[in-house]
Amino acid sequence: MVTYDNTARLPANGRAQISTAHERLPMPALLYLLGVALPIGFHLGPIYMSTLRLLLIVIIIPLMINLLSGKYGKIIITDILFILHVLWIGIALLANPPGQFIQQIGSVGVEFLGGYMIGRAYIRDQATFIGMCRALIIIVLCTIPFAVFETLTSRPVIIEFLNKVPGLGYVTNVDYPTRMGLHRVQASFVHPIHYGLFCSVVFSLSLVAMKGRVRDSKRFMYSFLITATGFLALSSGALTAFALQFGLLVWALIFKSYKQRWWLLVGLFALAYVTVDLLSNRSPLQVFMSYATFSPHNAYIRAIQFEWGLANVLGSVEKGILGSPIFGIGMSTWVRPAYMTSGSVDNFWLVITLRYGVPGFLLLAFGYIIGIARIMRRNFEGNERLTLIRRAWVFTFIGLTFTLSTVHVWTNIYSFVFFMFGAGIWLISAVPGGDDDKAARAEPPKEPVGRIRYSRFPQRPAASQA
Repeated sequence: MVTYDNTARLPANGRAQISTAHERLPMPALLYLLGVALPIGFHLGPIYMSTLRLLLIVIIIPLMINLLSGKYGKIIITDILFILHVLWIGIALLANPPGQFIQQIGSVGVEFLGGYMIGRAYIRDQATFIGMCRALIIIVLCTIPFAVFETLTSRPVIIEFLNKVPGLGYVTNVDYPTRMGLHRVQASFVHPIHYGLFCSVVFSLSLVAMKGRVRDSKRFMYSFLITATGFLALSSGALTAFALQFGLLVWALIFKSYKQRWWLLVGLFALAYVTVDLLSNRSPLQVFMSYATFSPHNAYIRAIQFEWGLANVLGSVEKGILGSPIFGIGMSTWVRPAYMTSGSVDNFWLVITLRYGVPGFLLLAFGYIIGIARIMRRNFEGNERLTLIRRAWVFTFIGLTFTLSTVHVWTNIYSFVFFMFGAGIWLISAVPGGDDDKAARAEPPKEPVGRIRYSRFPQRPAASQA
């Protein structure tokens, strides 16, 4: 009698095929990521529309209904605070000159809440999270040839090609001055900062979350290539995110056996903050911003932006600014020194406060902090897979939190940040050994695989497992 040993060890490629069969990204999430990476735009009358916005407009109402009905798990405080944040944006815009109310509440609300809900709805377990990681890694790797060409020639090939298609209003070539002899790469994004930030998000997902899913040699190679191509954006904000994530990873490895390692790190940060505050004639935030830029000039401008931006919100007798702490200034021009010709503000958190007031900022910040804190508190000890996914996600958002205080994000990358946030919410309720854990594990192959055993006796039934 011939029997097959289905439990025989599979070759590495066989195990990978079985594993990846369960790690597919749902189609709406895949379309979303493609829309982020290729922000193709067109005009519907006076309204500018992108492929990403169109997808979100179509899908946002069903997602909202399903979210509120509990189909994506229990409603959490972050869901409520984020919805209230969008409602407050509408109130704040109406309280200010409402000329751009319809366009702003539509675009900002759809991009923010739509991105969050797609992540919340379609990334619900280990398998879909790893599928998302694979998709993001592939997207970044596909941009490398174009990024290398652009940094040497200043020509964004993808943008130039799509701009030639009739009827499409695509992004423009920003063509900033060179840094370190290289042109800043924007690839297919509206700004080099956005491309660098996109790459930085994928770094921890590749290096940490994919451990055990691909060979270590590939994992290290992918992570190196992602870092190198993200560097070509020559954005201090993106490089800060890379550096923070790498530093956290090194800290975790050095103090692997010390359970209180993260509280030790928090204590050291607090000590450093107090020390800088006592010894420097600048605030710790200003000191941080001065080191998180490519030039002292940029650091000085960001310090002025922060000082005058807060004055626009809270008011300043010295500067003659009344202040708008409740509703912000909407889309109005903010008051700043005459020598600052540009009205841009390189601080996402400050822009939110400036436009929508302190309540708008607090609703967003509390939802953001509570979500991260709840995931950080989850103890997946004994389940390495969930531990690695949680660590990769937390490292990513710690890096993003600091980076967003030195850059502003808008349109597609703004939506993408909160898609990634929603993609980690399932970790709050993930149960090691539960359904998502089982779905992520490889099932035995149905076809005979492995060595063949010859026996004259009937095969004994396998012992039942407890």
